[in-house]
Amino acid sequence: MTTPSPWWTPHRHADRRPRLIARNAIAAAIRDWFGKRDFVEVQTAALQVSPGNETHLSAFATEAILPDATRAPLYLHTSPEFACKKLLAAGEERIFSFGPVWRNRERGPLHHPEFTMLEWYRAGETYRRLMEDCAALLALAAATACAKRFAFRGREADPFAEPERLTVAEAFVRHAGIDLLATVGTDGATDRDMLHAAVAGAGMRTAPDDTWTDLFSRVMVERIEPGLGVGRATILCEYPIPEAALARPSPRDGRVAERFELYCCGVELANAFGELTDAQEQRRRFEADMDEKEKVYGERYPIDEDFLAALDIMPEASGAALGFDRLAMLATGATRIDDVIWTPVAGG
Repeated sequence: MTTPSPWWTPHRHADRRPRLIARNAIAAAIRDWFGKRDFVEVQTAALQVSPGNETHLSAFATEAILPDATRAPLYLHTSPEFACKKLLAAGEERIFSFGPVWRNRERGPLHHPEFTMLEWYRAGETYRRLMEDCAALLALAAATACAKRFAFRGREADPFAEPERLTVAEAFVRHAGIDLLATVGTDGATDRDMLHAAVAGAGMRTAPDDTWTDLFSRVMVERIEPGLGVGRATILCEYPIPEAALARPSPRDGRVAERFELYCCGVELANAFGELTDAQEQRRRFEADMDEKEKVYGERYPIDEDFLAALDIMPEASGAALGFDRLAMLATGATRIDDVIWTPVAGG
């Protein structure tokens, strides 16, 4: 197999450059869009005492050497979320962050260990307003790149069309014939055996040690995600409480949370929440996720106590995180995320 030339060779850079210039134009258009809506751009510190406490997110670790020569662990953030929420607690009402984040154990056509995240928050507004934002940003990126259609791996979508809104429960019925919410209690407890039987009955592989989350993820990846965002974008909403660690419960149904993800051409682009502001419940969820992380990966990350303290005074708010490189990929017709990153990380 022929090894591709490094990204910095002149002929390869010449091939990549039109997409990189389009990336810059899309970024400028997005900043202008937020500025016209009275958002303030914030730059959060990349080094944090906790990189986040989701089970399957892996961080890059380092340490600070203090003036007295003692050492303290630090992490490159996997998202600016904790810092942005502290700014909401401080009194900011509309903010966005547009910059690099880092996630370990991730490399592939849609994954890069360092990537650009667009994250924005609206205090006092519902997460449904963020659905409107996502639709507007899709159309803005397409218009800026002069793209009439988005395409990826044989799937196409119209970025100017109103996105479909689909609940996770509806998606499980449509794509796998599974009644997901029958396996979730109003207290967030899950019935692993019931879901195991349903997944096996749908003709999917199972294992004796599968957890409820393992089974949920398998159905999502194998049956649901490939069919999302085809023809037009899909907003997949109302995730079960166990799959929404930072989101508040829905007032309509306590089994689900105010979380949605934006998909286009089968590609996940954004993740959004009606933000949880109950510090005690947030601590419980973090500790449960870290217990699971320790089981699976043999490690756990510290909890940011300042973040939990800030939740006590943070206003009701909604927030979204969008993978900007993936959006640039779809808008420019790239097939790999590396093709829209100016200087890809070496080693993969």
